[in-house]
Amino acid sequence: MFLASLATCASLSTLPAAATPSSCGNSWGSLDKLASDYAPATVGDVRAGRHHCFDRLVVDLTGPAGGYRVAYTDRVTQDGSGDPVPLRGGAFLHVMVQAPAYDEDGNSTYRPADRTELVDMRGYQTFRQASWAGSFEGQSGLGLGVRARLPFRVMTLDGPGAGSRVVIDVAHHW
Repeated sequence: MFLASLATCASLSTLPAAATPSSCGNSWGSLDKLASDYAPATVGDVRAGRHHCFDRLVVDLTGPAGGYRVAYTDRVTQDGSGDPVPLRGGAFLHVMVQAPAYDEDGNSTYRPADRTELVDMRGYQTFRQASWAGSFEGQSGLGLGVRARLPFRVMTLDGPGAGSRVVIDVAHHW
């Protein structure tokens, strides 16, 4: 009896990694995320990265982060005109940051080389496409096409230097 119990315990401790519980648990949800702070920053860049449990989109700002609103929507529209922003994916996030992509003299602080492909999304598990929706009346928007409506979180981070970042993480699964 003792040997049978010992054998069972030994076999349980050598389960393959795929059988262990996922370390990617999250409680982010898929409802709108927003902050209403104001800060006089401008958009400097948009970039993305792949992580073990999520894909990350980063909006780099030239000063302290202000407010944002990130929400799933049936379609993303351009700021000002209301024209649709074409996106690949099974679901679409509209990302709005309270920071223009131009300075106080009207000079561009962020001008993407390709408004429809802000970042090369090949190889991303969740992201499909990021497109620029424009900058209008002190705020900037972009559309993020994702594989499906998945949980996401939004946060602001200080740095580097006097700049900051609005960070959007979208989980690979529920």
